Amino acid sequence: MGIFFKKKNGGFSDVIRCDEPDYLVWKWHPSGANQGELKRETAIRTNSILRVKPGELAVFFYKQGNGTLVDYILGPHDEKLKTKNFPALSSIIGLWYEGDTPFQAEVFFINLAKVIQLKFGVPYFNVVDPRYPDFEVPVAVRGTINFKIEDYKEFILCHQLINFDLETLKSQVKDSVTRYIKEAVANAPAENNIPVINIESKIDLITEKAEINIKDRLLELYGITVTGLDISAIEIDKESESYAELRSITKELTKRQAEANVLNYEEQLRIQREEGQYATRMATRTQNIGAYETQVKGEVGIAGAEALGKMGENGAGNVNFGGGGFNPMTIMAGMAVGSAVGQNIAGTLNNSMTPNTTTPPTLPKTIYYFAKDNNQMGPFSKEQIIEYINKGEIKRDTLVWKSGTPTWETIDSFEEFKTLFPPVIPKN
Repeated sequence: MGIFFKKKNGGFSDVIRCDEPDYLVWKWHPSGANQGELKRETAIRTNSILRVKPGELAVFFYKQGNGTLVDYILGPHDEKLKTKNFPALSSIIGLWYEGDTPFQAEVFFINLAKVIQLKFGVPYFNVVDPRYPDFEVPVAVRGTINFKIEDYKEFILCHQLINFDLETLKSQVKDSVTRYIKEAVANAPAENNIPVINIESKIDLITEKAEINIKDRLLELYGITVTGLDISAIEIDKESESYAELRSITKELTKRQAEANVLNYEEQLRIQREEGQYATRMATRTQNIGAYETQVKGEVGIAGAEALGKMGENGAGNVNFGGGGFNPMTIMAGMAVGSAVGQNIAGTLNNSMTPNTTTPPTLPKTIYYFAKDNNQMGPFSKEQIIEYINKGEIKRDTLVWKSGTPTWETIDSFEEFKTLFPPVIPKN
């Protein structure tokens, strides 16, 4: 069947379709003539057929009084025009479905499946690190953006389809993208705490934030949907004087920070080591509390005896009855202190010689710590350390401190864990 076909009762009908191989918006006109050449270009004939492919949209604009009515037909669609398919048309009285008179309508096809890809480039512009506002570093950006039409009603509101030109839209989108990308990159150091000299390595983060902003703005401005934004390169002008000065400053600061981190880490390890040693001593003292108690009580007895021996020195408390000295205070004090000391020593000896028949003292336990991300992890038992090894969280070169050891060592230097790692095969 040709583009035009003849009705049984005379006259011609149209096949309304788009045969363009590559388009975004295309205005229909009868085949066989260039657009605008025929006077009846908008006269839709009786019994015409409408064909809309999948991924296409046919838009009919009717003039009605001082306004315009619109009908949308989404593909796939292939049948004779019928009033039931056109809500706006069904409200127009006396048109050709009751006779042979054509009606006036402009028909546009919109390609909803087409994705437009644009490359963009932002020439060098100055970016400032908020920490060093005196240094403006030149930065350039390159990338691509993909967009398509999804909300076709919004797209039609943003454009006069009769005057639509794809190249004009591409130019407008490129200008907008350039402006918004420049804004995103310039704000990145302050918003995301990114040093300007490291901005080249933060492409993914900047792309993600820029895409959200650009997607909203291009939908509002042009009725298009951004399907992808790819910033392929962020380039710093490394020949610029400001870049060289900023790099020198930040390099020195980074070096100082690294040195401070090392010292801080060493101090943390020292504190952790001392705390571990203290914990070990306390655990040992607790486990041997009986012997420690005997020692303390013995020291108390010795101190009491020494005090008793000194109470009569320098004639303290003496009463002279003519001959030898008689000191009743010394005798009374000696009796009291002697009684206390005797009880203390007797109790101590009794306790030390009487076996503990209730519960034995707790066996000393070895505790471990291991280093992870410059932090100490622990304390852990031997069994817990083995679990971490089996899970792969502790590796052969992980630093471990064990109670009773003076320094941190790699875990494979401890006999109890050596067999848990595969043997090292010497290189030839």
